Amino acid sequence: MNRNEWETEEEKSLAWEEVSTEHIVQDEWIDFRRSAFRFPDGTVFEPYYSYSRRDYVVIVASDEEGNYLCVRQYRQGIREVTTEFPAGGIERKDGKEYGPGKDADRAEDALAAAKRELQEETGYESDTWRHLITVPSNATIADNYAYVFEARNCRKCSGQHLDETEFLNVRKHTPDEIENLIAAGRFQQAIHVMAWLMARR
Repeated sequence: MNRNEWETEEEKSLAWEEVSTEHIVQDEWIDFRRSAFRFPDGTVFEPYYSYSRRDYVVIVASDEEGNYLCVRQYRQGIREVTTEFPAGGIERKDGKEYGPGKDADRAEDALAAAKRELQEETGYESDTWRHLITVPSNATIADNYAYVFEARNCRKCSGQHLDETEFLNVRKHTPDEIENLIAAGRFQQAIHVMAWLMARR
């Protein structure tokens, strides 16, 4: 048995079987579910809570002087104002705020979303882009993905164009300052910390 066959057999032996699902909240913003799953040993576990939100982009953006563009905004989950990279949702053509956006007929291109979010949140644009990684946002309980990009030699092209629910300030940081923020626990978004490490490799 080759490696691919072995991995496929392993995946089958570890997979959970969905027995039932109740959509507790299902509106244009989120699909929050309570499910029952059958484990590989045959036992059934419930309730297991999970949710769907839309895919999003994170941009590690640096200007022509080598400073990094960050944003400061309030994050209600931890009830704190955070420092992080520009980021935002990939817009869906069906108007929903959740659901995987991998079907090109339903969602805008991830790079196009990254360019749009960078300009809207910071007023900067770039001609030098690199895709770093696409990873599940929170594989334990959510099905959306984070598309992480690097943008270099960013230049100011406009003012901010924020959504009605966005209140954020732009801050520039040197690489050493970002390293210090991360070390001090003041760069609080896990995917953004990963994005920084990927960009610095």
